[in-house]
Amino acid sequence: MAALHSVPFCSQNFSEENLEFWMACEEYRKTRSMNKLPAKARRIFQEFIDVQAPREVNIDYPTREMTKRNLLHPTLSCFDLAQLRVRSLMERDSYPRFLRSQIYNDLLSHTQKSPC
Repeated sequence: MAALHSVPFCSQNFSEENLEFWMACEEYRKTRSMNKLPAKARRIFQEFIDVQAPREVNIDYPTREMTKRNLLHPTLSCFDLAQLRVRSLMERDSYPRFLRSQIYNDLLSHTQKSPC
């Protein structure tokens, strides 16, 4: 349930692209048809990784370039490194801020008051 409440928090704190990228990678990894991988991979790259991406995630140049090379022969794991970098960023930055946020505190107090 906390994940549902973290989306508005991420949006308010200008980090929603990180969570959306992470979720897009999780969805991509579930792709069953190998024929669909190139188009899906290109869409994720253009939306989140490319330098001019509308919702560019903050990753280092080597990770961006490796991910770009992975698109030449897309596999289910071609975004793993970029996803790991974004997850690490969220763990160090967004998540601790979320735990200190009013949204989280309201949710926590509401859950503690609710009978099981």
